[in-house]
Amino acid sequence: MNTATHLRAALAEAIAADGELADPAWRDAAASVPRELFTSSYFEPVPGGPETRYRSVRPGDDGWLPGIYTDRTLVTQLDGRVRADEVTGDEPVAGSPSSSSTLPSLVLRMWRQLEAEDGQRVLEIGTGTGYSAALGAHRLGDARITSIEYDPVVAASAASALAAAGYAPRLIVGDGLRGDLDGGPYDRLVATCAVRHIPLPWLHQVVPGGKILVTLSGWSYASGLALLTVTAPGTATGRFLPGHTSFMIARPHDRPPRPTLTLLPGEERATRIDPAVVRTWTGSWVAQLAVPAAERMGEGAAQILWDVSTGSQARTAPSPGGGWTVVQRGPVRLWDRVEEAIAAWQAAGEPHQEAFGISVSAER
Repeated sequence: MNTATHLRAALAEAIAADGELADPAWRDAAASVPRELFTSSYFEPVPGGPETRYRSVRPGDDGWLPGIYTDRTLVTQLDGRVRADEVTGDEPVAGSPSSSSTLPSLVLRMWRQLEAEDGQRVLEIGTGTGYSAALGAHRLGDARITSIEYDPVVAASAASALAAAGYAPRLIVGDGLRGDLDGGPYDRLVATCAVRHIPLPWLHQVVPGGKILVTLSGWSYASGLALLTVTAPGTATGRFLPGHTSFMIARPHDRPPRPTLTLLPGEERATRIDPAVVRTWTGSWVAQLAVPAAERMGEGAAQILWDVSTGSQARTAPSPGGGWTVVQRGPVRLWDRVEEAIAAWQAAGEPHQEAFGISVSAER
């Protein structure tokens, strides 16, 4: 057994020990798909440096292969253009992650949550490195998997890796939010990117009774993983799932470019909630539901909300006499809406997202 095979088997064993590989066929997929073909190079954060600086790890570098077979997400592209395998030299690179290879345990957990069965057709939104598509093709067969990638450079790399690994799912380069206009209907749809809302085409391309697994997010980048069942063409209902799942937001759904933030004067008052609550996993998500067009920044008691489309702002700060204050300006009173939503959530006992349901139709 060579080093890669040994590391792959060890990773599969570790994931199985956590209960994610009860199906022997998925366990075989985890032990068989060579992740190093799909993530030949990757970025690692520079230790002790700012979060926006990375170094490229390439084949032959110390720790390269063990890093690939560690159960973690590996960043493969920055700013939609800088790929890890294109970086030369050892100087750190600045940028924001725009493509990655999701940690294997999460990929396999999502395949389990999707409840994909033999004979079913699956549409994957976001090919990425191709690793998830390879797992699906290994388990269900090449003919049952279609995967769509928005970025043509990422798509070409994934196609090469899939071919090298011996898999041949149907691959499409295009806007996954439009789905597959020619290849449906599908029994299952899984998205490896987050969306602000469920795209209507998906609700027509998945058969009634079929399932959609997708992360809902927004411009504050709070996330919740939902499993929906299509009830009729154009409608679906479901629930959010346990855990803490997040993905990069689909590029057509990402926030628009914005100018540098300038904090402006406004109306000041005391707040009814501790601003730090919007930093918690579900608290940030509830706040985002209340002001979906706003971006959230800040730490602890000093939170900033900014809706660039209306110019509305809100910022909080500790009050010298105890408690907190908020300054708001603009046509949308952002903090008022957040307070109302957070107060209702707190009155319900601050439940995790799994206590929430979701229904989707053409109207809302």
